[in-house]
Amino acid sequence: MKNIFKNTFILLIVLLFMACSSKHEPLQTVQKVDLNKYLGTWYEIARYEHFFERDCKNVSANYSMMDEETIKVINRCTKIHTNEKKEAMGRAYAIDETNSKLKVSFFRPFYGDYWVLILDENYEYAVVGTPSREYLWILARDKKLPLKIQNDILEKLPSLGFDISKLIWTMQE
Repeated sequence: MKNIFKNTFILLIVLLFMACSSKHEPLQTVQKVDLNKYLGTWYEIARYEHFFERDCKNVSANYSMMDEETIKVINRCTKIHTNEKKEAMGRAYAIDETNSKLKVSFFRPFYGDYWVLILDENYEYAVVGTPSREYLWILARDKKLPLKIQNDILEKLPSLGFDISKLIWTMQE
């Protein structure tokens, strides 16, 4: 009887550690983001769908510095069916000197991850996601992204652990 309890306890510990471990490999970000080059307006090309962007078109994000460490974030969209314009203001900060991993909040004190995974050398497009692979955005400085660049990005995403079939392509007018 003692062995049954011991074996059950060991099994529970193993299951606990398995449940706590990530099902994904660690997510690589770009080596460095120059925040001054990253600031400004980005247009959403594609995203994983979530309640806060449901039924949105003409989605954009504008980044500007609030102070030396804090980035002001303004997300805008237009509701597809009503043409109602929505705006959300938030703030972000880099968690290390690379500036490739940020924490973003629209509902303080709660912050979420914003990791820059792919970034064009001229800061014309970027791919942002989270280590959980729950959130993903393809962003560009223009409302349209050339098909070749889209295809290059789509080729890279599975190796980062993202399911490209979950992408919703944003209507930009």
